[in-house]
Amino acid sequence: MSKLVPVKQNQSKGRLFPQYSIPSEELAKRQTEDEVFYQRCQAIFDRVYPQLVSEYYGWFIVIEPDSGNYFIDPHDEIAFNQARQKYPDARLMVMGLNEQGTAGSI
Repeated sequence: MSKLVPVKQNQSKGRLFPQYSIPSEELAKRQTEDEVFYQRCQAIFDRVYPQLVSEYYGWFIVIEPDSGNYFIDPHDEIAFNQARQKYPDARLMVMGLNEQGTAGSI
């Protein structure tokens, strides 16, 4: 008869891959960049919203903030693809032409 040896369990480190954790400085930098990007897109949205909302209520708007251009369509995928064709490497923001400017719901 063999003797049973208790199995030592490893303590959880809290992350699945701790070697891929992002330093807090990098996270803060990314948050700042995201906020600046959002503010630039929001400024364009606020400028064009009054002109577009009455005719295109419920449609989607995709904004490319570097050029100030935007694309609108009733389907977010189509508007996004139009923007991606013209600006293949740009960072884009999708918003909705409604009261909240949201492109969906949680």
